[in-house]
Amino acid sequence: MFIILPILLIIGVLHGIRLKLIYDGKIIANVPDPRKYPVMGVDVSRYQGEIDWDTIAAQNVTFAFIKATEGSSHKDPCFAYNWQEARKSGVYAGAYHFFSYESSGATQAQNFIETVGNEAGTLPPVVDLEFYGDYYAEPASKQETRKILNELLDALETHYGCKPIIYTTARAYYSYILGGSYGQYPIWMRDTYMEPIVKWKFWQYSDEGQLAGYDGIQPDSTEQYIDLNVYNGSYERFLQDFSLPPKEVQE
Repeated sequence: MFIILPILLIIGVLHGIRLKLIYDGKIIANVPDPRKYPVMGVDVSRYQGEIDWDTIAAQNVTFAFIKATEGSSHKDPCFAYNWQEARKSGVYAGAYHFFSYESSGATQAQNFIETVGNEAGTLPPVVDLEFYGDYYAEPASKQETRKILNELLDALETHYGCKPIIYTTARAYYSYILGGSYGQYPIWMRDTYMEPIVKWKFWQYSDEGQLAGYDGIQPDSTEQYIDLNVYNGSYERFLQDFSLPPKEVQE
């Protein structure tokens, strides 16, 4: 606790400085330099509705993380379509699982594996660890969360033969990831204010991106936004990191 509090204070100060620079017009909010981060991607779920993946791919989108499952039983209704069509378009696809604090890691892993199956030439599985619902106000304990998370990560690594990617927010990272045995896991960090100060492999820099090629969930609402991400490295390094085939369209 005594170590985490100064870190959170530093993060708060850095965010404040960046917001002041944005307000003064000195920098543009969260637009990563494409020369530094040329590999761009999106992440999607049912909220984007029907997606035209050829149109998405034509907008310099190299990769996509697609929601597959949540907890021990929920399956995203758009996953099968998105999984197939994204790969047909030439976009490198990865599936993600929304972590639940309320069920075992084993049953969550089983839900993901049964839904996604085994596909060659894809990105590693992703575990999305963040706060939701009542857990914002009353977070789950570190001990119980890590127990579920470790069981889930171990089961996915055993099945897929690679380290899963951990998607997380700053608060969840410092609550559960920092100080744990997660140094070998690729980190996909959400930060819509500034470039993450932790070691990251992917960065979700915007949850208000707008691209052509999706209609938003209907008829309940119209989702106009899509999450935008970058990979931390070159295209060649991206392929090497995840043993991906260097080709336009994946079979």
